[in-house]
Amino acid sequence: MSYFKLLQKNKKYTLIRHRWLVISLALVTAIAIIISSQINLTTKATPISQIIISVPTEPTTFNPALILESAYTLLFNYEGLVKENGRGEIEPCLAQSWQTSSNKTQVIFTLRKGLKWSDGKPLTAEDVVFTYNEIYANPVIPTYAKDFFLIGKNRTFPKARKLDDLRVKFTLPEPFAPFIRATKLEILPAHIFRESVKQKDTEGRPKFLSTWGTDTPPENIIVNGPYTIESYTPSQRITFRKNPYYWRKDAQGNSQPYIERVIAQIIPNQDTSLMQFRSGGLDYINVNTNSFSLLKHEEDKGKFTIYNGGLFVGSSAITFNLNKGSRNGKLLVDPIKSRWFNQVEFRQAIAYAINRQQILNNIYKGLGQIQNSPIAVQSKYYLSIETGLKIYEYNLQKAKELLLKAGFQYNNQGQLLDDQGNFVRFALTTNASNNILQAMGVIIKQNLRDLGITVDFEPLATSIFVKKLTQTFDWECQLLEVAAAQEPNDWANIWLPDAGLHFFNPLSLPGQTPITGREIADWEQKIGDLYMQAVSELDEAKRKAIYAETQRITQEYLPFIYLVNPLSMVAVRNRIQGIEHSALIGTFWNPYDLKLTNNN
Repeated sequence: MSYFKLLQKNKKYTLIRHRWLVISLALVTAIAIIISSQINLTTKATPISQIIISVPTEPTTFNPALILESAYTLLFNYEGLVKENGRGEIEPCLAQSWQTSSNKTQVIFTLRKGLKWSDGKPLTAEDVVFTYNEIYANPVIPTYAKDFFLIGKNRTFPKARKLDDLRVKFTLPEPFAPFIRATKLEILPAHIFRESVKQKDTEGRPKFLSTWGTDTPPENIIVNGPYTIESYTPSQRITFRKNPYYWRKDAQGNSQPYIERVIAQIIPNQDTSLMQFRSGGLDYINVNTNSFSLLKHEEDKGKFTIYNGGLFVGSSAITFNLNKGSRNGKLLVDPIKSRWFNQVEFRQAIAYAINRQQILNNIYKGLGQIQNSPIAVQSKYYLSIETGLKIYEYNLQKAKELLLKAGFQYNNQGQLLDDQGNFVRFALTTNASNNILQAMGVIIKQNLRDLGITVDFEPLATSIFVKKLTQTFDWECQLLEVAAAQEPNDWANIWLPDAGLHFFNPLSLPGQTPITGREIADWEQKIGDLYMQAVSELDEAKRKAIYAETQRITQEYLPFIYLVNPLSMVAVRNRIQGIEHSALIGTFWNPYDLKLTNNN
């Protein structure tokens, strides 16, 4: 009930009291207007420049050496000795220069002067030596980076030695062709982590493994990149704030980055991201083929630009769990199904039965191409179809012939049975937050039904999907997005049998329950051996021939059945200047160069 209605109802109020209250209300209103004006003037005087982006996954840690699924934070928080630019070229970063010995087994990096951590402490050669010798080379720390630096048949890690505060000398056991590129890995603060590496928890593991979890106060997370973590609200957002100690300055001596704050909204669902971008709540969004036509129509009105980086460096793929091992006495995969999955004829039949052209046309609207290799088409190491890469064009009859040859049979209803009379049926899981993969799974299920196979298609929440793939290994067949490398060694941790991301025949990592009875196939070991041979070969022609052989093997034995490689497209508000979207490394590979304009 308003004040004036209350006055009418209660006739005991006098005219004097009425006037006094009106005057009081007027004074209060006037004061509020003055305060509001002062606040607005203050806000206008010190605006905070910021952009709002979306990220698909919740972080599970802020420890840069342990990050897998939320690696987007690394772009804002950390840098390495060198950096890969949007063209895939290596350029100086924390190191301003390097020198390589004539026999290619020694490299001396010289750091930039005046480097600091976000807490103001100096970043020196001591941090580099600590990062490589005590983190990346540590056998009980399961960092993803380890697989990039194990060199030669003896799997020896390079040794880092401090020469002085600005110089670090790496000694390699033998020549290692991609070594300089590999040093783009993040440098960690020795003064923060040293004790946690030495100390053990109650289970005998380094305390480092539990350092900087998602519950760590942001001010305690020390970085060397352009942004610090200002705040983290679970299931909502991560806010990055300009690092006042970041080293980059522009040609005029202005400190970078130019944008004060980056807010990363955690939005697993692509439809939700699209809706928020269209309503102006986001400044950036990945553009898939479902949203391309709609966004292209709104490009001018919405004041954004769609950037096309060419073919994405990656592909969709399906992979079967080939691990024959057990955990705690229980087989990871049903032994009947494991026998199917480990037959190369079965995997080849599946490849022939999936209509990838249908996927490209119906889901991607033709905006992409069919992928056949683990190496990106942009790479000089890519083996083309014309030079011998095997492909699996849709051929249902050939798929059936392969299955019959392998001992499978069909009943009167056209259902596929194995040689022991078991109906062929398996679960296909994927990431429920990815609409494209879900649509793809529906087509694959239909394709394999035509082959007589029943597929139980099960989209899973992102966290569960990732956990099954990297920790529990209790899955049968996965539909996922996989990287296709420009530099093959960048994804050696997928192909080396003892590496951490060997998804199709996973092994337990330090700290996980051991797997017993795991077997390595001859072809699987051959791929790993070739990857090790390639990194020691300095002759580019010979190195190219080695990687060509790896692609012939992967397409023959199909640990991954590659599907479609889409175009890499993003939509970014026009007020953000300096965008150099790259299909190789993404949109925000150069956050320090981005600026905001007042032209909305």
